[in-house]
Amino acid sequence: MKRKLIVFLVLAIALSTMAFAGGQQEAKSTEKGTTTISYAIWDRNQAPGMQAMIDRFEELNPDIKVSLEVSNWGEYWTKLEAATMGDVMPDVFWMHASRIRMYADNDKLMPVGDRVKTDPNMDYSNYPEGVVKIYEIDGVNYAIPKDFDTIGLCYNKKMFDVAGISYPDETWDWNKFLEAAKLLTDESKGVYGFAANASDQLGYYNFIYQNGGYVINAAKTKSGFDLPESIEAIQFYHDLIHKHHVSPTIEQMSDTKPGTMFASRKVAMYFVGSWLISGLAKNEVTREMADMAVLPRMVKSASIYNGLGNSIAASTEHPEEAWKFVKFLGTEEGNLIQGRSGAAIPAFKGTQEPWISCRTEFNVKVFVDMIDYGVPYPTSKTAPRWSSLQKETMIQILSGNVEVEEGCKKIAAEMNKLLVTE
Repeated sequence: MKRKLIVFLVLAIALSTMAFAGGQQEAKSTEKGTTTISYAIWDRNQAPGMQAMIDRFEELNPDIKVSLEVSNWGEYWTKLEAATMGDVMPDVFWMHASRIRMYADNDKLMPVGDRVKTDPNMDYSNYPEGVVKIYEIDGVNYAIPKDFDTIGLCYNKKMFDVAGISYPDETWDWNKFLEAAKLLTDESKGVYGFAANASDQLGYYNFIYQNGGYVINAAKTKSGFDLPESIEAIQFYHDLIHKHHVSPTIEQMSDTKPGTMFASRKVAMYFVGSWLISGLAKNEVTREMADMAVLPRMVKSASIYNGLGNSIAASTEHPEEAWKFVKFLGTEEGNLIQGRSGAAIPAFKGTQEPWISCRTEFNVKVFVDMIDYGVPYPTSKTAPRWSSLQKETMIQILSGNVEVEEGCKKIAAEMNKLLVTE
C-alpha cells in the first residue's frame, strides 16, 4: 500500500508539473520578434475578464503574447507547488494572502516594490493600504494588487416578503438580525434563518471585529481570541446553532453547503464574498430571489476584506515582459476593463463604478461601501500553522463538542506560541 501511495503521489506531482510546464514551454516558444508569457489564475468565472485585459495589453504591446491558464482553487495550488519544485512556474500568476509567505520566504517571487517606486506611472497609494500590506514581507513587496473583496449579507427577498419582514439595511444590529432569523426559521421543515458555517472570512471573523475583538493585533505579536469581546462574539455565533436553532448544524453544512441551501430555499440569509456575485447572477433561481445588504453591526461595523495580487515568478525567463504585463494589470485602464467585465472589484481607487454598474441584478454597491470600515484579513508569518489549528478548534466549538471559552483560549494560547517565534 505504501508503494502504491508513493507511486500515486509521484504521478500526481508529475502531471501537475506538466500542466504548468506546458504553459512555460509555450512561453519559451516565440514567433519572429514575439515573446509569449504565461498567466495562471484559479477562477473560471473571471477568465473572460482576464482575457479582456490580456487582449488590450496585447493590442498595446504587439511584441508580447499572453497565454491564460485557468484552474480551480485546489488544482491551482497543487499545480503551482509542483511547478515550483520543478522550476517551471508560470511567468505571472495570482497570489493569495494565505500563500504569500510560503513563496516569498523561499525566494520564488520577483520583488516588484522597487520597480513601483522608480516608475513615475505606478504608486501603491492607488490601492487599498491593507491589500498592499498583505503582499509586503519584511519591507519587500511581491505583488501588484488586483482586486479587493468584502463580505456582505445575502438574503432571500421572497422569504422576507412571506414573513412580512423588512429587508436588511444599515440599521441592523445583531439583535435585529437574530429577531429576523427566528421569524424566518421553521426547523420542522428544515428551513433556517441563517447559515452560521465554520468559515473565518465568510463567518465568525466578522462577528469578532464587530464586537470590538480581534484575531491578531496590529503588531502581529498577540492573539485576540481570548479577549472577552472575541469570546462573546464566538458565543453569539455558536448560539445561533445550539441555543436559538436558527442555523443548520455544522454537520448539515458539511454535507450541503450554505450556498446550496440558500438556492433551495432552506436558508434565508448567509454571508457571501463579493467574488461570489457572478455565480449567483448566473443562477436563474438565485438571480431572481436574492439581494445584498451590509453586514449587521454590534459595537461597530466591520467586514473582513482581502485582495488578490498579481505576482511574477523569480525564475521567469522574461522578467521585462512579465513586468510590463503586471504593470498594465495594475493600471487604471486595466482595472476599468476588469470592472466592466464584472470579474471582481478592481483594486485601483476610483475604478469600482463599472463593476457596480454591470451587476444590476443585486445591490452590489454595499460591497464597495463596506471597504470604508473593512478589516484586512488577519494573517502573519506563521498563519499557515495557526490557522489550521484555529479551523480544527472552531469546528469543534461550533459542533458543540468544546465549550466556547475553553476553545477560544486554546486557540489564543497556541497562536501566541507561534507568534512569539516570528
